[in-house]
Amino acid sequence: MKIIVSHEIESVCPEFVGVCVEAQVINSLHSEELWQEIRALGEQYRQTLTTESLKDIRSIAATRHVYKACGKDPSRYRPASEALIRRMLQGKELYQCDTLVDLINLASIKYGYSIGGFDADKFVGNTLTLGIGKEGEPYEGIGRGILNIAGLPVYRDAVGGVGTPTSDHERTKITMDTHHLLVLINGYDGDEQRVCQNAAFIQQLLRKYCQSDGGTYSLYQKA
Repeated sequence: MKIIVSHEIESVCPEFVGVCVEAQVINSLHSEELWQEIRALGEQYRQTLTTESLKDIRSIAATRHVYKACGKDPSRYRPASEALIRRMLQGKELYQCDTLVDLINLASIKYGYSIGGFDADKFVGNTLTLGIGKEGEPYEGIGRGILNIAGLPVYRDAVGGVGTPTSDHERTKITMDTHHLLVLINGYDGDEQRVCQNAAFIQQLLRKYCQSDGGTYSLYQKA
């Protein structure tokens, strides 16, 4: 899959760096061992963070800054990583989806990056372009219904939007039938080393929980 970072994104975040992880996987409904990891991280965060201080995590702060630069209110349309950690800090259990989605959520929570996880066989074409959502652009967020993505960073395939830092699209979502996984890590803070560490962590989780060899990852940056 070729990934292009548009000049729209470059203009608001010239330091952007992303990583694409691609792997063959076997999904499962639930992994209790994985959930033990998730709950342990939640407990750690409840000891060290508040709902206000989490906004200062560099990866989250950078994503919020890009939202504002694109014209979106990050407190109304929260980046997924922030929303997940906030839920933990409020003492709420995260929603259990399936092993692939749950481990991507863990990776997002651990590093603070908004991460898109997709069934790669559902993309149309062989190119994804990261741009900015337009007024009236149709988009159905997973479990959220029609989402106004105007002013949100958005990945588009040949048909239209597939992923934003707030919610991915129903059309390319992960299911129990997903075997070809593609994950996009969005480093709006420009920290190449940490983004790559996040990718390596995802590969580790895939090997541990999804009968995968971890696949491969590659960097992508501005056009």
